[in-house]
Amino acid sequence: MQPLEAGEPRTIGAYRLLGRLGAGGMGRVYLGRSAGGRTVAVKVVHPHFALDEQFRARFRREVEAARRLGAQWTAPVLDADPDAPVPWVATGYVAGPPLSDAVTRYGPLPVHAVRALGAGLGEALHAVHAHGLVHRDVKPSNVLLAVEGPRLIDFGIARALGATVSLTSTGVSVGSPGYMAPEQIRGLDVTGAADVFSLGAVLAYAATGSEPFPGDSSAVLLYKVVHEEPELGDLEGELRDLVAGCLAKDPADRPAPAELARTLAPGGATVLVSAGWLPGALEREVSRAAVALLDLEPQEAPVRSGPVPFSNASLPSPRPGTFGPPSVPLPPDGPPPPADGGARIALTTDAGQPGARRGRRVSCTLALAVAGALAAVTVGAATLGDWFPGGSRNADDGAASPPAATASEPSGDTASPDALPAAFAGTWKGPVTERGGLPHGTVTAVFTRGAKGEDVVRLTHRLDVLGTTVVCTGIGRLVSATPDELRIRERTDPENAGSSLCTGGEADLVLTLTSPRTLRYQSHEEAAGTPQGTLSRSGG
Repeated sequence: MQPLEAGEPRTIGAYRLLGRLGAGGMGRVYLGRSAGGRTVAVKVVHPHFALDEQFRARFRREVEAARRLGAQWTAPVLDADPDAPVPWVATGYVAGPPLSDAVTRYGPLPVHAVRALGAGLGEALHAVHAHGLVHRDVKPSNVLLAVEGPRLIDFGIARALGATVSLTSTGVSVGSPGYMAPEQIRGLDVTGAADVFSLGAVLAYAATGSEPFPGDSSAVLLYKVVHEEPELGDLEGELRDLVAGCLAKDPADRPAPAELARTLAPGGATVLVSAGWLPGALEREVSRAAVALLDLEPQEAPVRSGPVPFSNASLPSPRPGTFGPPSVPLPPDGPPPPADGGARIALTTDAGQPGARRGRRVSCTLALAVAGALAAVTVGAATLGDWFPGGSRNADDGAASPPAATASEPSGDTASPDALPAAFAGTWKGPVTERGGLPHGTVTAVFTRGAKGEDVVRLTHRLDVLGTTVVCTGIGRLVSATPDELRIRERTDPENAGSSLCTGGEADLVLTLTSPRTLRYQSHEEAAGTPQGTLSRSGG
């Protein structure tokens, strides 16, 4: 859990906030406590969605449906205000890590744990579907592992978002690459069978530690889901057959959630869970984290640079923030948190540099609720022309002119290790992706001559999504140089800060010359999902 930054709300509704759990495709998630002492998770919707009245209407309906759900294996919706300037919803807090974190730290779950997981989630989906809801985003980071059993989160909200974008933005769908059903990717009618497909992918990941549709980009993942068979590794016997059935391409061939739950746990999921379902080390970690909650008090962060936080949720014009996957607080002696990966969208919330000067700084790297989901939002079939053969990209990247030369620039020797090598000079452009594989727009880098400590590159980051074009611009200072590698410290362009949806904090970049016309781009900015890609030289 991260401490609250200056400008972030201290209360939302009737809940006192203790800290920030993280962020996802829709906004920031806070740990809160009611006046009666109940611990809750409060999700504050990103202002981008708050401006959409269709989203608000659907959010209101879906939250009301979710409040009536009351399923055993879900996190209950306790309170919400869809009419607030920044809509929010409070759910019961689950003291347990996401499945994605648990598998990364402890490895695949044993068979009995996978059966308990599948039975609990099957019963949860049966209840969700019975109330007319479709989750649309069942994935490892939306499954929490508590001692008392698994919990499925974010069901009603995911559908509200999906209904909105399906009507307002052609080619956008809700889901996460590798876990979306084929019909969901194709933009066809989505029923509860899509959730079963996603559940099958989740169970395969839990049992093997690998995604059933591996790939290094969103386009590859989505293509494999539609056209290729899943890779189920060492799964065998009845469990393999059940998972394969869930991952059938035809929705009609998949089992119903209740049927799946009965097969995995004939006596009900409660029987398996009550016998102790988590591996010993993981169970001890979860138990200690739950106990640690009792002593939590509101946490304040020192003033420093970093992501721009939300303002109080009661104000009409919140400041923008960066977004990323939620995490659960763990005791300090537990294993270190892993680097994010897989389908979980890689946007963390702390990009501050130790020793940095105080005050707001906005880097140019994109960090959008709609770009990396974006725990929940990913570019759908109609937009995939940009990545599949025959597609095209918008050539207008909004790149600004290079930084003006200064009197201190070297006049000739670019071979010096303290100066920009001549091979880098010029304009480079190409697509980048986050470490989780989601597209992160197009980067244009314009290099000019300069010495160590001087500005040598102007960068423009552009992303077109949800009918919105977001452009972030920045300037890079040369930290070090070799004939084939540059290390750059990027900061906001003082003359053009770009969109309010750009991230905060400076970014360390590494640019490697892989050929005379290709340049490897790597950003180490955690707040933006450490995007990387290959840029090509433009012009002669």
